[in-house]
Amino acid sequence: LSLAPPRLHPRSLLLSPLTLCWNGPRDSASMLVYQDLLTGDELLSDSFPYKEIENGILWEVEGKWVVQGAVDVDIGANPSAEGGEDDEGVDDQAAKVVDIVDTFRLQEQPPFDKKQFVTYMKRFIKLLTPKLEGEQQEKFKKNIEAATKFLLSKLSDLQL
Repeated sequence: LSLAPPRLHPRSLLLSPLTLCWNGPRDSASMLVYQDLLTGDELLSDSFPYKEIENGILWEVEGKWVVQGAVDVDIGANPSAEGGEDDEGVDDQAAKVVDIVDTFRLQEQPPFDKKQFVTYMKRFIKLLTPKLEGEQQEKFKKNIEAATKFLLSKLSDLQL
């Protein structure tokens, strides 16, 4: 099982801010990139708007459908006059993807049933708790049960 936080499909991503750490110096021209404390994977940047839910234990991040794929560029060549085929070597397939998922190359996990999800969350909590310090750890311990219940209530809508 991956330890990346669950996300709602297609427009929301649920992340725990307590599993994220800031990466690098911050000035007015730089972007905040958040990493998973357990894996080191980049999960999000401050260029995506979010709101805190479940007492700040989860972040709901707005995503957008974007089209990714081949771009038709006219370079002025005339393939039929030059003996070439019109679509030679070009894949015109375009795909709709959620921008956050695409930008950070988030990987989808197989679907969980309730029992598997509870097992996943127990492991996640066990691994994350020691990585948090002081006030963050207390906030996490106090609110993670309610956040887990919230996620369980949305399990059929989650795409992990």
